[in-house]
Amino acid sequence: MDIYLPIAGQSVNALLIILLGTVVGVLSGMFGVGGGFLTTPLLIFYGIPPSVAVASAATQITGASVAGVSVHLRRGGADLRMAGVMTVGGFIGSGFGALLFRMLQDSGQIDLVIGLLYVILLGWIGGLMLWDALRTLGYVGAQEQAEPIRHTRWLSSLPMRWRFAASGLYISPIAPFLLGLGAGILTVLLGVGGGFILVPAMIYLLGMPARVVIGTSLAMVLSVSAATTFIHSVTTHSVDIVLAGLLLVGGVFGAQYGAILATRIKPDLLRLALSVIILLVALRMFLGLFWRPDEIYSVAYM
Repeated sequence: MDIYLPIAGQSVNALLIILLGTVVGVLSGMFGVGGGFLTTPLLIFYGIPPSVAVASAATQITGASVAGVSVHLRRGGADLRMAGVMTVGGFIGSGFGALLFRMLQDSGQIDLVIGLLYVILLGWIGGLMLWDALRTLGYVGAQEQAEPIRHTRWLSSLPMRWRFAASGLYISPIAPFLLGLGAGILTVLLGVGGGFILVPAMIYLLGMPARVVIGTSLAMVLSVSAATTFIHSVTTHSVDIVLAGLLLVGGVFGAQYGAILATRIKPDLLRLALSVIILLVALRMFLGLFWRPDEIYSVAYM
């Protein structure tokens, strides 16, 4: 069943897009990453223009995050104060990201920049997570497992400490604010929600316990992705509401099942699975930068 996308200017298989939204929704609920790191590349692989894929994925992330957050909140698995601080940074970062996105779009380099950023960020984060997961599970390196680091040295030196009761932390809000700032920029540029950066950063930099990381990440991703959708709609006009709607249909249901699965699977195995998925997507994006397209030139009537 094909359906026409007015902003993308092409027809797609509606059932396939809904299935993609469902798979990404499950990952969102399981890992707290918003799912955009997978949605945007897969849409690009399908043939959707990168700028439309980024903007529409942000809309899908919003819907999937709503379902995931609701489940984690009912289970007490979110630090709303921490999420609030990161959200403030995310809103500001979204504004900076929108300006940069428009500049790259006007210069005609947005597609190349999106591809390169995906390869670098996904390769880096996926490699770190894979190594840590394998070490934790005892497959490489020392097999003893130390307690999570509660503070890094630079974090302890930051001023104006706040108490985040749900996370059991007494740290400066500057660190989560900066994390939110970076996530906001990435959300606009890549349509990724920033969760694939936030989740490992909250664990390894802030020292947050795993039980509240996913819910906190989803709460922040929900707010920032909603703001990003609005920004793209007003500034870049790249949001394809038909494409976003198809993704949302599957994403909302998938996120609820993913959040339930996250409570039943060992966290270390979840981290290992996520790292493998991230690296596979990074590899595909890297190869895509060098593959010769079927048609070198294309003519479009506007």
